[in-house]
Amino acid sequence: MSTYRAAQVAAVGGPLEIVEREVAQPGPGHVRVTVEACGICHSDSAFVDALFPGVRFPLVPGHEIAGRIEAVGEATYSGWQVGDRVAVGWFGGSCGHCTPCRQGDFIVCENLKVPGWAYDGGFAETVIAPADALARIPDGLAATDAGPMACAGVTTYNGLRRSSARSGDLVAVLGIGGLGHLGVQYAAAMGFETVAIARGTDKADFARQLGAHHYIDSTADTPVADALQALGGARTVLATAANSDAITATLDGLSHRGELVVIGVDAEPLGVSPSQLIMSARIVRGHPSGTAQDVQDTLAFSALHGIRPMVEVVPLDQADEAYRKMLSGAARFRMVLTTR
Repeated sequence: MSTYRAAQVAAVGGPLEIVEREVAQPGPGHVRVTVEACGICHSDSAFVDALFPGVRFPLVPGHEIAGRIEAVGEATYSGWQVGDRVAVGWFGGSCGHCTPCRQGDFIVCENLKVPGWAYDGGFAETVIAPADALARIPDGLAATDAGPMACAGVTTYNGLRRSSARSGDLVAVLGIGGLGHLGVQYAAAMGFETVAIARGTDKADFARQLGAHHYIDSTADTPVADALQALGGARTVLATAANSDAITATLDGLSHRGELVVIGVDAEPLGVSPSQLIMSARIVRGHPSGTAQDVQDTLAFSALHGIRPMVEVVPLDQADEAYRKMLSGAARFRMVLTTR
């Protein structure tokens, strides 16, 4: 094929429109991937709306990519072969020369190559990506499941496994939406006494189906922090909800030396006082996504434990409608585009 289809945004905030583009050959250290599925992440809106610096139009969003290698550029690691099943997530490659990279901390690379920002993303039939962005997809894991796990999955999985919590500890997941419904599954599979926190009583059964041992209704008369303390205090709270007030409300529910891990993005500041941190030696930290190896670990763990995202699959032709549904909050829980 000499051309391929892509869902392109021509101007800031504009609709996703299907266009035909010329197929390019991958350069040194790069591969061309036939995209089988690509998840739609809320972070894509940061590029569509030009909220990040250096965004250039027209652009093709998409950083939850799953597919197969169809061409390998020169001077590329020989372990990658045509036909290999691979995923590319928020980590779309690193520069290798900034201070974080020289320290081996690639996910906070100062020149991180996020698909849809640094180069055309996965809302397309093909994508060219750096080889260091590739994660192997294990057998038995569908492309429509693997795509969202390259961002939403690795963020929640890594946020939990790099926390201070250990098997048997009380761990709470705030929010059971696109991120949180995976976070609850991972927490339970890691052996944590898992608490799901969400709005309303109607989500309690769903939370338990995901593996939660306890459910806290954040709209109940009992404050969330008090409810967590009644369970013994949380060693870790994974805050997936993009609501700073809701995140702040969990802080006093932490145990001594407990840890609040924030992955839900809200522009409003957290309302945290120094005394809340100092007296019980608590920690608040942000957590980014994960490297290609972290994505590969996430995929392997998910395949082993039967963890899957809940997805709505639609064809690439309906990219704009699917993107708008994600923005509206009506998706349950990850919109995924397929090319075939």
